[in-house]
Amino acid sequence: MKNKIRNFCIIAHIDHGKSTLADRLLEYTNTIQVTGGQMLDDMDLEKERGITIKSHAIQMEYTYKGEKYILNLIDTPGHVDFSYEVSRSIAACEGALLIVDASQGVQAQTISNLYMAIEHDLEIIPVINKCDMASAMPEEVEDEIVELLGCKRSEIIRASGKTGMGVEEILAAVIERIPHPEGDEEAPLQALIFDSVFNSFRGIIAYFKIVNGVIRKGDKVKFFNTGKEYDADEIGVLKMEMVARQELRTGDVGYIISGIKTSKEVKVGDTITHIARPCKEAIAGFEEVKPMVFAGVYPIEAEDFEDLRSSLEKLQLNDASLTFQPESSLALGFGFRCGFLGLLHMEIVQERLDREFDMNVITTVPNVSYNIYDKQGHMTEVHNPGSMPDPTLIDHIEEPYIRASVITTTDYIGPIMTLCLGKRGELVKQEYISGNRVEIYYDMPLGEIVIDFYDKLKSISKGYASFDYHASGFRPSKLVKLDILLNGEPVDALSTLTHFDNAYDLGRRMCEKLKDLIPRQQFDIAIQAAIGAKIISRETIKAVRKDVTAKCYGGDVSRKRKLLEKQKRGKKRMKQIGNVEVPQKAFLAVLKLD
Repeated sequence: MKNKIRNFCIIAHIDHGKSTLADRLLEYTNTIQVTGGQMLDDMDLEKERGITIKSHAIQMEYTYKGEKYILNLIDTPGHVDFSYEVSRSIAACEGALLIVDASQGVQAQTISNLYMAIEHDLEIIPVINKCDMASAMPEEVEDEIVELLGCKRSEIIRASGKTGMGVEEILAAVIERIPHPEGDEEAPLQALIFDSVFNSFRGIIAYFKIVNGVIRKGDKVKFFNTGKEYDADEIGVLKMEMVARQELRTGDVGYIISGIKTSKEVKVGDTITHIARPCKEAIAGFEEVKPMVFAGVYPIEAEDFEDLRSSLEKLQLNDASLTFQPESSLALGFGFRCGFLGLLHMEIVQERLDREFDMNVITTVPNVSYNIYDKQGHMTEVHNPGSMPDPTLIDHIEEPYIRASVITTTDYIGPIMTLCLGKRGELVKQEYISGNRVEIYYDMPLGEIVIDFYDKLKSISKGYASFDYHASGFRPSKLVKLDILLNGEPVDALSTLTHFDNAYDLGRRMCEKLKDLIPRQQFDIAIQAAIGAKIISRETIKAVRKDVTAKCYGGDVSRKRKLLEKQKRGKKRMKQIGNVEVPQKAFLAVLKLD
């Protein structure tokens, strides 16, 4: 039976048309009647932005040369923030469709996901999509793919998700080139969890692929890495809806419902096995997802704190890579410190809080986690500048670095290198891919990329550069904490950790920006940027004042002076009791300083 199963995934850069092509495959195998629009991207946000956020699995049946085959397709996200999810989906497959846009050619994300697939020994089927477009350059793109994969030109399939050209060739190639799942049905059960979704009626549904063994409805199972035990209340396969089955065998891809309520118990990459006859070891490659970017999320109204907590908990059930813990801030009250996989992930979480839970939130400046070593050699991990120990106790600070790869045309190499060097990047190497396309590798601090690197890269290359990165460990760095003081009081939500060389410039720009944004009061407001006790920049917002000397006309100057002195005393008294409200847009403006 298992030699009639083919498991494959689709890997591509954002917007190379993989979800549209997946729809065509579903249509040709009569799995669905296509009604228009993406069938697999079912979240509103996915439809609007045209990106895949969650992996989707679906089973198709196809008759080829008179024999019936079962094809399991896993559609994966293309964005760099979701690469762990992609790696687990790849581990659940024996083959992959590598889709490249005929008008854009090979991009950074395609290459990094392709290497992941090659590491897992997947059979790669190269497909050039969007061949019906006027701007398509299939010949040049074929050259790039041949150079990248070392395959024959005849193995590359030209297709179009819009017109349906080449779809039958793809299905034939999947059946002929991709090997059937290996595995032993007699061995103890081993199944890899590659995704999980939350259903408000059934609890958590885990998607898995069986590597060895058989699972039947009602079996007692346990999850290897968490050690939790469950009953398999319902198992089945994934069509457009879930279809229950009595048993699933080696090579099958399916789902299990076992009444799990908390998302922490289901980890993507975990192994399912039987309690009575467990497997010796888990399937390799499991790792905890580590958040890269941290930001404070605060409710705008203080009484919404509990609502925000429950919204984040519900969101976490659907998106296991989101982490959060409570924290408080003098300026913003109570809120949560959230960890995200990257900036796009942070943006999506904010959008989903707003849409699905109607929560209005303030997000602080995103930052990364630093390792701080004290004089005794103890290390503490710090996620926000407020929890930094006293500078006199610190021996040195380490910050996370990434290896970034940028693919672009030769026209934009200069500006891109200038941008990377400005972000303290170090050039590792550059390689010409084909024609005038070049790949540049940089080692850069993650903290420099977090705020606006991607937007700037897109604008200076007019959208022709693609960017991908992976973490490459920690390095010691000369970092200082920059505080912003209003009338001598530090505003903790505006303090940042920054490199010593950038601190003066950043402090000056923040003060100038805040001067424009904070409304004038009845008294003078001093805005200062400080490193420790040393003030490095200052701006003053002048008081709004009434002309008290207007009624004096002529006469002795001491009458005027008396009135001005009286006003001065009043202003001084006001300044002691007055407090300065920092408006919401000031926090956001600091993010977009340039």
